Amino acid sequence: MLAVLSVEIRKLNRSLAALLAVAAPSLIAVFVFFNMLRSKAPQPWDMWMTSTAAIWAFFMLPMSVTALTALVAHMEHGPRSWDHLRALPVPRWQIYAAKAACVLALVAAMSAAVLVLTWGAVELAAAIRPQLRPTGAFELAGYARTLAMMFAAALLLVAVQLWTALRFASFVPGLALGIGGTFFAVVATSAKQGVVLPWQMPVNMLATEAWRVNTALGLGAGLGAVALVLLVLHLSRREVL
Repeated sequence: MLAVLSVEIRKLNRSLAALLAVAAPSLIAVFVFFNMLRSKAPQPWDMWMTSTAAIWAFFMLPMSVTALTALVAHMEHGPRSWDHLRALPVPRWQIYAAKAACVLALVAAMSAAVLVLTWGAVELAAAIRPQLRPTGAFELAGYARTLAMMFAAALLLVAVQLWTALRFASFVPGLALGIGGTFFAVVATSAKQGVVLPWQMPVNMLATEAWRVNTALGLGAGLGAVALVLLVLHLSRREVL
């Protein structure tokens, strides 16, 4: 399994995955930086960090997962290398498990980068305009916990997008699903039924109602873990991709 993971990591290093993992959190940090410079009065740390987490969970996270899973799948679909991979003397399930593990690791790294880059953007803006330095305490543990919960709630989203991307040779179904899911998550933000929509589960970690948080986290993490296992079992038994 370690050998298969090593191969997948080397493939990602030669792809645009690293650029995507840096670009998505950086765009949020750049937005926060210029938005803070436009402010007329200092704002609490909590306002900057919560708004950043909301942007990440609401839009950038689902779209990043959509792009990342399409990229990971296209590395094999493009050159038609599935036959070669499935002929290797390793259990087939390890191939798909390694891809899922790499995607999850990149999403986790992007979540951490959102926290670090946002802090850096706010500090840089405060250095340029000291009068805008945020008020209150920087609750690192609390912000990290929120982003960790968003990552856990996104497991089902990752499973659905990766399953679709690996199942279909064309990247269109995965992209259409991701764009459509994000669209309905945006337009149905306040709907009670939205709590069961995988693309909306991460942003529900910021809800004020405890039932929304608990439901989205339970479904996202619990069903997500089950879906990832089913993904590996299903694809490893298929003869043609």
